[in-house]
Amino acid sequence: MSAETINAQDHERKHAPTWAWVSGMVVALAAWALVYSQLVPFSEWLVAQLPVDRASHLGGALSFFFYDTPKVILLLTLIVFAMGVVRSYFSPEKTRALLAGKNEGVGNVMAAGLGVLTPFCSCSAVPLFIGFVSAGIPLGVTFSFLIAAPMVNEVALGLLFGLVGWQVALTYLGFGLGVAIVAGWVIGRLKLEGWLQDWVKDIHAGSGVVIPDEDLTFIDRIRLGLDAMKDIVGRVWIWIILGIAAGALIHGYVPADLMVRIMGADAWWSVPAAVLIGIPMYTNAAGVIPIVEALLGKGAALGTTLAFMMSVIALSLPEMIILRKVLTLKLIAVFLGVVGTGILAVGFLFNMLFH
Repeated sequence: MSAETINAQDHERKHAPTWAWVSGMVVALAAWALVYSQLVPFSEWLVAQLPVDRASHLGGALSFFFYDTPKVILLLTLIVFAMGVVRSYFSPEKTRALLAGKNEGVGNVMAAGLGVLTPFCSCSAVPLFIGFVSAGIPLGVTFSFLIAAPMVNEVALGLLFGLVGWQVALTYLGFGLGVAIVAGWVIGRLKLEGWLQDWVKDIHAGSGVVIPDEDLTFIDRIRLGLDAMKDIVGRVWIWIILGIAAGALIHGYVPADLMVRIMGADAWWSVPAAVLIGIPMYTNAAGVIPIVEALLGKGAALGTTLAFMMSVIALSLPEMIILRKVLTLKLIAVFLGVVGTGILAVGFLFNMLFH
């Protein structure tokens, strides 16, 4: 196929009428729902084709893997597409403009809320941090956004809802936002702007926020959702498979009584242990949630499991390495201490409430 033909087809897709885009979306959603409804019989059929006893440890692990892999990817695809459309209304420039000039407290709440709607991953921490500082946004408000954005995002909430129920999803939302708001407020109260790297402090007096003139059509926003879906799913699919594989091993091979002893509510040390285990791990919400599902299925305490999940997403070692480019070691230590304390409080509180 020639380059001219490809360009012509691309031009035709971009200028297709609105009704064609809407019709295509309806067909795609119907196909999505049909495939999703058949995941259980498909996974059982697939295991039945293998020379494996379904009741064995391996059979249970394979069933979990064959069911959760397409399920998580389907959920992720739909959620990322929908939030890609929503995110078209919240560019980084507009986000900075909304936060600039806000008082602490109000700014922390707004920043954490925007973090849910503008789910930037931890790899975006450096450019976002620089942009926030140059816009004159208080340090504590910035941290509320940077904590909430990776931790309380649409992927985590959507997958939690789809895999373990709305109660856990709402619980995670409420306490995740609480950690982001309180931790940001505490960091702001400490007045630690002097602990930024020197080159970051030098741009603190930078120019104001510039908001590009955006006039996006409905089709433009749909295309942005499709672009986000291809980009994000394309980058995280390997972590999804690794996370589901780990969850499948836990589901199939780890005895339930062992998991209860290690991560049960009765073991007071289980919450700090879960946080310490989670920090060195490198994954994202899509990768860690299948592990969370398997842990809960084995009888692990809800608070301990949520503390593990929060530490993996919000306090991962790779994120700290990235933030080292803009924060001094002292400020990173404060960040770890404040956020870690909030996560520990969530873990202990949930273990007490849901014991």
